[in-house]
Amino acid sequence: MLVSTLVLNGLVMGAIYALIGVGLSLIFGVLEIVNFAHGQIYTLGALALALLVGHFGLGFLPAAFVSALGVAVFGYILYVLFLQHIRKGEFERGIILTLGIGIVVQNALIYFYGATPQIVDTEFSFRDISFLGLRVEMIKAIAVGFAIVSITTLHLVLTRTRFGMAIRALSQNREAALVVGMRPAVIAAHAVVIGTGLAGLAGAVLAPVFTVHPLMGAPILFKAFAIVIIGGLGHLPGAVVASLIIGVSESLAGGLGSASLQDAAVFLVMIAMLQFRPMGLFGKGVRI
Repeated sequence: MLVSTLVLNGLVMGAIYALIGVGLSLIFGVLEIVNFAHGQIYTLGALALALLVGHFGLGFLPAAFVSALGVAVFGYILYVLFLQHIRKGEFERGIILTLGIGIVVQNALIYFYGATPQIVDTEFSFRDISFLGLRVEMIKAIAVGFAIVSITTLHLVLTRTRFGMAIRALSQNREAALVVGMRPAVIAAHAVVIGTGLAGLAGAVLAPVFTVHPLMGAPILFKAFAIVIIGGLGHLPGAVVASLIIGVSESLAGGLGSASLQDAAVFLVMIAMLQFRPMGLFGKGVRI
């Protein structure tokens, strides 16, 4: 029963991590930029939800939607001001730029919001549901629902629409996409909006699960990197599978060992992957 509970909790957290990993992988796949500000964008979603629920009395569901939408708009502003100016081959410039953006956002949040951790209570807090005879926090179950709907919708958009096919074509062969008349700037802007919106949604739905503070993005950023490395850079299905592996690994490590082993377990999985499959589980170069 203990192992079953830990595996279920791990799958729940893994599904939510998938929102972060898929967003990061999508931005890398289309722009070839490793977004080091992704953790702070996740934090923006969490703080926005805390503000909307705690100070404006908005319900959890509309607050999560508004938070994700606001972060997506912020992502578009980032793209217009900074990311669209990064050219192909300027890999290091992208790292330094996004790292700087992340630090600026983090310190701005500390200035305006304060560094004191806060607990977000919603109408779904302290309530459980039963699933296969096991108890699951309702707030986590709702978060998983958000993750499944969002990722399934994204998958359908990428595989069933001309816009999604354009994103995939741009990520796989930029030169060919240009030859057939695609507009990479427009496609890249949409990819950033979707990727940052997913990260903002992840922060919003996880806000009632953990304490919320401006520094919460750093650990989740490294976990997101582990996810995209294990899954394969730019591979969205790989990011989903890797997220579930990470979620279950840290849950088992924390439940059967100690909480201090959770992060170590995540990176042990990543190190093992780099040793035996350096391109990740599904990695064959950049592919969405």
